[in-house]
Amino acid sequence: MKIFHTVSGLRDILNQDRRQGARIGFVPTMGNLHDGHLALIRQARESNDIVVCSIFVNALQFGLNEDWDRYPRTYETDCEKLREVGCDYLFYPDDVEMYPNGLDTQSRVICPTMTDVLCGASRPGHFEGVTTVVSKLFNIVQPDEAIFGIKDYQQLAVIRRMAEDLCMPVQISPAAIHREPDGLAMSSRNSYISDEERPRVTVLKQCLEWIAEQIQAGNKDFSQLEAKAKQRITEAGFGVDYVTISNSKTLDPAANDDLEITILGAMFTEAARLIDNLSVDLS
Repeated sequence: MKIFHTVSGLRDILNQDRRQGARIGFVPTMGNLHDGHLALIRQARESNDIVVCSIFVNALQFGLNEDWDRYPRTYETDCEKLREVGCDYLFYPDDVEMYPNGLDTQSRVICPTMTDVLCGASRPGHFEGVTTVVSKLFNIVQPDEAIFGIKDYQQLAVIRRMAEDLCMPVQISPAAIHREPDGLAMSSRNSYISDEERPRVTVLKQCLEWIAEQIQAGNKDFSQLEAKAKQRITEAGFGVDYVTISNSKTLDPAANDDLEITILGAMFTEAARLIDNLSVDLS
């Protein structure tokens, strides 16, 4: 695996690959890689000649009271894992390389839909930071395909919309949620969960599954289903950010005649914010 710290260095080698007809796959990450990230690399490997991974903890998508400073940074271990799964190039820039004119004057990319609800409601400015850095990374790598995990369902939807609106010539491909043996969605923030909390955090997934079963059985009282799930999470000892039954494409609250529905949830442990989702196809 070759490692690049500069935009020019990565572009030079990718231009050589393109001239030889190579198809480029891309997986953007913030590092602290787990098996879920590695599954994205493997998926990119299946349909591309060259696989690029980026590691950049993007301050622009973190709020004032969020965990940018303590977000796990495990560069050496990440490199070992990427080599093992066959990543070709790692792009590992510093803040100055990504934002040479500083964050305060950085041009921003704003998606006006789907960004002020769900995670966007509790993390103001988060998706502006995501769309800005992802658009920069797309311009740097110029991939044919980019892989994003379904666990971050809202992020995937927003990036798809951004790429469509801005006519970006990149295929946005989803990857299934990778889970721990007990069903907890893999996340870099799972390391924040205490030993005492760990057996109980699966309540989020269990609530989403219960809602899905109710909907498939014909229960369309979405408000009541959301309320009961929130109560169950609270009774398990966690704080509720949201439990929402949404239209899978627009992320608007689901209508009774919607055929593609996604149930999204977020909750707080003492030190972590966990998210999960489950989609239901009623067609």
